[in-house]
Amino acid sequence: MSDITIKITDREGVEHKILAPTDMAMNLMEVVRSYELAPEGTIGVCGGMAMCASCQCYVKSDHELPEMTPDEDLMLAEAFYVEDNSRLGCQIQMTPELDGLEVELAPES
Repeated sequence: MSDITIKITDREGVEHKILAPTDMAMNLMEVVRSYELAPEGTIGVCGGMAMCASCQCYVKSDHELPEMTPDEDLMLAEAFYVEDNSRLGCQIQMTPELDGLEVELAPES
């Protein structure tokens, strides 16, 4: 299986059910950008280096995600609108195990 289905709620509250490839080494932030679910220049500002938190999202489903890296943890410690379920989309790689993932984009800071 090369595509998974994920649900992304954008910053306007609109839910999008989309297909995300698992065979292209894409992360969640890149998927959001490719589907244009956030205005250009408002997500992935640092290019996916865990240095800006513009791709912060809230994980709504019970999927087991990779352990948070120290860089991601430090960036979220400085970000706005952080919740217990906050993660950086650039740090979530699209894998077959994430089929059915549900996330909501955090408000723009």
